[in-house]
Amino acid sequence: MLETVGSLTGSPWIYAVVAVSILFDVFLPVLPSGVLVIMAATAAAAGTGAATGTVPHDVPDILVLTLCATTASVLGDLVAYRLAWRGGHRLDRAIARSPRLGLAQERLGAALARGGGALVVLAGFAPAGRSVVSLGAGAAHRRARDFVPWSALAGLSWATYSVALGYFGAHWLGTTWLATGVSVLALAGAGAAATYLMRRA
Repeated sequence: MLETVGSLTGSPWIYAVVAVSILFDVFLPVLPSGVLVIMAATAAAAGTGAATGTVPHDVPDILVLTLCATTASVLGDLVAYRLAWRGGHRLDRAIARSPRLGLAQERLGAALARGGGALVVLAGFAPAGRSVVSLGAGAAHRRARDFVPWSALAGLSWATYSVALGYFGAHWLGTTWLATGVSVLALAGAGAAATYLMRRA
C-alpha cells in the first residue's frame, strides 16, 4: 500500500484520494483515512530529498496536505450534521435504540451549552467519534455556530497530528515500514486516549 500511495505523490490525485477517504470516514469509520494521511506524509518526506540535499517538485506539499485533510474532515462533519438535522423521527428512533449515540448526544449538548467543545475535538481522534458527535449534534438541532468552529478545530488538530506523525516519523526513522508502523501506533494511541477521556467526561 505504501508503494501505491507513493506512486500517487507525483500527481494531484493524492489530495483527492486523501480528501475522499476522510470525507466518507464519518459515514464509514472503518476507512483507513488516518493511515492514508500518514502514508501520504511519509511519501512526501521520502520525496523531499532530505538525505541527498535535492528537493524534487513532484511530491505533496505538507501544508496543502494538512489543509486538504482539515477541509475534508469539516465537510464530512457538516454533511453528517445536516443529514442528522433533517433525519426526522426515524433518526430519533435510531438514536434512542443506541445507548452510545444517546449518551454522546447528551454529553455533547451539555458541553456546547457550557460554551466548550473539547468533546468535539476529542471525538476527532476517537474511532467513530466524528460520526457519533456529528450525528448527535445534528439530531439534537444544535446551532451550527456552536458546532462548526469546534469541528474545524478538531479537523485541524487531527490533520496536523497525522501529517506530523508521517512526516517526522519518516525523517527520524527513515521511509520504512517501521516508521509507518510507529506512526500508525501513535495515531491509534491518541485515539485510545481520546476515547478514554470522552468516557470520563
